[in-house]
Amino acid sequence: MSRFILSRPASLRRRLILGITVLAALAVLASQAIGFVVLRSWLMDRVDQQLRDFKPPSRAFLDAVSRGGIPGLEKAPAVLPSDFRVYFYNSGGRLLHRSLGAGGRPGPRLPTTLGEVGLGGGHPVTLPAVSGDGHWRALLQPGPGRLNGVVVLPLDTVDGAASKILWLNAILLAGTVIGLVGVARWVVRLGLLPLTRMERTAETITAGDLSRRLPDTDPRTEVGRLGRVLNTMLARLQRAMAEQEASEARLRRFVADAGHELRTPLTSIQGFAELALRHEGRPADEQREANRLIAQNADRMRLLVDDLQLLATLDEEPTYRRVAVDLLSVAADAVSDTAVHSRSHPLDLGPLRTVREPDGTEELELVETGGDGHRLRQVVANLVSNAVTHTPPGTPVHVRVGSTLAGPRTGGTDRPGRTSSSPPLPRGSTICVIEVADEGPGLDPHKAAHVFDRFYRADPSRSRAHGGSGLGLAIATAIAQGHGGRLELDTHPGQGCTFRLVLPVSAPYDLGRNSRGRRGP
Repeated sequence: MSRFILSRPASLRRRLILGITVLAALAVLASQAIGFVVLRSWLMDRVDQQLRDFKPPSRAFLDAVSRGGIPGLEKAPAVLPSDFRVYFYNSGGRLLHRSLGAGGRPGPRLPTTLGEVGLGGGHPVTLPAVSGDGHWRALLQPGPGRLNGVVVLPLDTVDGAASKILWLNAILLAGTVIGLVGVARWVVRLGLLPLTRMERTAETITAGDLSRRLPDTDPRTEVGRLGRVLNTMLARLQRAMAEQEASEARLRRFVADAGHELRTPLTSIQGFAELALRHEGRPADEQREANRLIAQNADRMRLLVDDLQLLATLDEEPTYRRVAVDLLSVAADAVSDTAVHSRSHPLDLGPLRTVREPDGTEELELVETGGDGHRLRQVVANLVSNAVTHTPPGTPVHVRVGSTLAGPRTGGTDRPGRTSSSPPLPRGSTICVIEVADEGPGLDPHKAAHVFDRFYRADPSRSRAHGGSGLGLAIATAIAQGHGGRLELDTHPGQGCTFRLVLPVSAPYDLGRNSRGRRGP
């Protein structure tokens, strides 16, 4: 049974109560023991001092010698008005029958010869009583003519006081232990109250309420510091779970959108192929039209698969060439290529900050950054193509290139009315910017918030019939992030759209890895 009790794991509250009670009981017991020893020593010193101060008269020694041999006198000793008793030894060291003092209690057990007493040196000794549990304190006092006397005092007072003190200490110790158990339970319960609240909050969190936080976060206490650490851990855990749920939702939506996008051209290809197989004797022009539609849908599906493959590669671990890239040349190539294929929109290339020469012309700034020129050209070409495709004919499109400092007005940081799926750059850092701004109808806040989502189409013109897959801006965002920058949009209804590619002056890390982490679908 005792082995089972010792093997049971004790709670922290029980261990604290037991530890406090045991330590306090030991402290009380030690103080009682010290007090008992000091009190008994003090009482014994008083008895010893009385023995030293008592000097039997010389006549008592002579009288004891002269009458010590008379029969019957030993039964009628002289009476002293105190508890003192004096026993005499003759010059030969033998105990005489004559003594001073008498009483009802048994006297000390004295040896018949002085050599057996052990009183030499003048130090008091304790002798047992002739009968019973009593004790006497004895001191040797020399007399005249080589006579000696032994002065004794009973220790009944000392023993009685010590016994009462022991009983009082035992009762006090028992009461102290009982009181300590009650007080320790209250103190420990009060001290562990923050831990109890933490336990209840943890049970609520375990039940599924991840929004709950621990209430005790005072940094001046150990429990408070633990609460702060746990709250930080819970916040990170909740954020990680939310990100995981959002990533899974994006993945499901991505798979569903990809399947939906691929189903349309596959259905068309399957339909025209079955039609051609069932009606082999159709006219040649109808056969050519069917083949053309099959090839067109196959090409659409190939482009979509290529975009999906590229996006998957950029998400997983993109590889970029790290070379010096002239962003002014990149922007100029995008403007010239778009102008050749689309003459419905006036395009112009200008500086980010207007700087005019003495002859009135604007000065273009040479801006260079480190990165993959092919991918950056792909981003700028996509932005210019989107501006031309999704605005009414005749809408001016402006392409601006320059360097500036990151801020709410210039770009690279967040502000109201600005949308980006990438984290902001440090405010005040030097950045390279390519802006593609149009004077079209713009986008409302709801559409602008989703413009960088995959497979999202902001207006009916971005339909499957026109070949748009909704992945262009998502790919451009992944490339910008891989270069340590970001892609952002400033727009308001009726004020046009301004897409801004923001890059650091020189990439601060190896462009062979996407240091911002893998982005989910």
